[in-house]
Amino acid sequence: MKKTIVIALGGNALLARGEALSAENQYRNIAQIADVVASLSQEYQVVIVHGNGPQVGLLALQNQAYSDSPAWPLDVLVAETQGMLGYMIAQVLGSRAGIPPVVTLLTRVEVDAADPAFRQPGKYIGPVWAAEEQSALEARYGWQMKKDGDYVRRVVPSPRPQKILERQAISQLLADGNVVICAGSGGTPVVEENGSYQGMEAVVDKDPAASVLAQSLQAEALLILTEADAVYLDWGTPKARALRTATVDDLRPLAMPDGAMGPKAEAAIQFVEMTGHPAYIGALRDAPAILRGEKGTLIAPAAVCV
Repeated sequence: MKKTIVIALGGNALLARGEALSAENQYRNIAQIADVVASLSQEYQVVIVHGNGPQVGLLALQNQAYSDSPAWPLDVLVAETQGMLGYMIAQVLGSRAGIPPVVTLLTRVEVDAADPAFRQPGKYIGPVWAAEEQSALEARYGWQMKKDGDYVRRVVPSPRPQKILERQAISQLLADGNVVICAGSGGTPVVEENGSYQGMEAVVDKDPAASVLAQSLQAEALLILTEADAVYLDWGTPKARALRTATVDDLRPLAMPDGAMGPKAEAAIQFVEMTGHPAYIGALRDAPAILRGEKGTLIAPAAVCV
């Protein structure tokens, strides 16, 4: 039986920072995924979890621009990006020889209504804006915005994922030989109320969601692909250097709530600690080399990193 790998594909890997939010650009970037999946599917059952930060922010902006009807809630827009990006990825993978059948599954993730993230929004969504535009955008749309590198972006609540509700269906689809695209956009956030589930105004980060899913599927590897080519120490300084191998203790100082690497580091730590299996972080273009230990960063139990 093949091993299982969960690939967490960043929204910024699907769309480069500052790149126009067009279908053409995203299809071009998604084409890189086909080579990765074709290679990995020879050895692994492949699960793809994708981000949606740029895309859901664009939908929200388009939604608010149409003033003749009330704005759609954020959980519905998250579900919309699951379908949109899942369809696009499936279209590309389905046309590539050597890849098993591909299924996109709309997925809900249970969160805690008391999660402090609802009081302290911190998840970046949407396009980047010049810093001098922040005040006008906050006044016009009622957004909260934060600095993101040289730019500013909108931030929304990002509660921790507790459980993937469609896990059994995902397991069955894998057992039937499919590549499964699921928990897209981190999954649509819901809370349990009186025996049913209610959507929440939030965007779950896809990296912790992928980690929770990988643990529940008993996956042998978690591969987090992003725009960065590795985890760096002293990032943004002349002393910056890439980590090729790291223990969870090496990575723990980087697992901060703020910043692009924080959720990735936290997700990798959680997966490695709970399963004893390795996690990897690196650039989409380097995926096969990352698994060979030639690129990116390998995060493994301390006993392995000697």
